[in-house]
Amino acid sequence: MRDYVAFMKKYYPEGNPADVLNAYGYSAAQTLGQVLKQCGDDLSRENVMRQAANLKDLSLPMLIPGIMINTSPTDFYPIEQVQFSALTVKPGYVRRIAEPLTRVTMGRILARV
Repeated sequence: MRDYVAFMKKYYPEGNPADVLNAYGYSAAQTLGQVLKQCGDDLSRENVMRQAANLKDLSLPMLIPGIMINTSPTDFYPIEQVQFSALTVKPGYVRRIAEPLTRVTMGRILARV
């Protein structure tokens, strides 16, 4: 979180760090950075797309711990996990009440309802 706030102060000082769109943009940029790192010296469109479709267990600082980004050539949806949490009386404090669930696990749970 400190890196994000420092980034906002340096590159977008008039922006609100609490704005979810700013946090989203920061995370999207980090994801693109990982894709480009995986590309190595081959920055062709084909390789960029291939690497974007092959992200494995990418953890980003703005995501809840345990939530990972994964893509494949047949599944482009990067985040398929949820985290149940509970807000407490302390401002800004969120308590996790379960481990992250995948889309498949959520489907199984909802199918029983």
